[in-house]
Amino acid sequence: MRLFDSHAHFNDVAFQEDRDAVIQRCFDSGVEKTVVIGYSEHTSEEALAIAKQYDGLYATVGAHPDECNGEIDLSFVSKLAKDEKVVAIGEIGLDYHYETTRKEPQAKYFIEQIKIANELGLPVSIHSRDADMDMLKILKENPIEKGFVMHCFSSSSEIAKEVLKLGGYISLAGTVTFKNARGLLEVAKMVPQDKLLIETDSPYLAPEPFRGTRNDPSLIINTARKIADLRETTLEEIAEATYQNAMKFYGIK
Repeated sequence: MRLFDSHAHFNDVAFQEDRDAVIQRCFDSGVEKTVVIGYSEHTSEEALAIAKQYDGLYATVGAHPDECNGEIDLSFVSKLAKDEKVVAIGEIGLDYHYETTRKEPQAKYFIEQIKIANELGLPVSIHSRDADMDMLKILKENPIEKGFVMHCFSSSSEIAKEVLKLGGYISLAGTVTFKNARGLLEVAKMVPQDKLLIETDSPYLAPEPFRGTRNDPSLIINTARKIADLRETTLEEIAEATYQNAMKFYGIK
């Protein structure tokens, strides 16, 4: 059985002391491939540097919406994205969770990064928090040519259906294992198998029974198992389907 963690942050300071050991443990656990996600210029550079050290690691580059509440130079995105190890632009999008949010610049830079993705022929990893309707509006008005995934999906099945109508993928994280998941359980059941990805978003959102600890890709099997149970199928089927889906989405040969 092989697994693909479609969204992880090995570039986070939480892995600063033992990153190489953790990565090797993940490979040993059956996680054959992981995408290391950038969310600023510095973390995008780090994601790419880490990915270049291992055959089974890949990177994304981009400016997270929290980086886009003021003026920002996006030239690094186009520059770094030309590397063969970069498989997507992201994570980018909208985040209205905090009172300090400035919606206009977030939307502006989200759209600019979609244009970069289209120019380079890359898919997009999207972060959306408390911004569903504005997110859908931007996606309808600015089609992403190589496809997109809603990372760590946390909205309703109704929003999931709208994402699917636009051709998007839904990625589920450890939150689907939480006792208060409720709406996510329905999403996990209804997403077509060929549009489903799984992720850890590590070091965050460790699945049960490890909730509250540092997450890493070796724990993604718990998320896959929960989804398999909800869909009344086998762990092996979900693992292989999401592996193949991630390979296709990210354009990995």
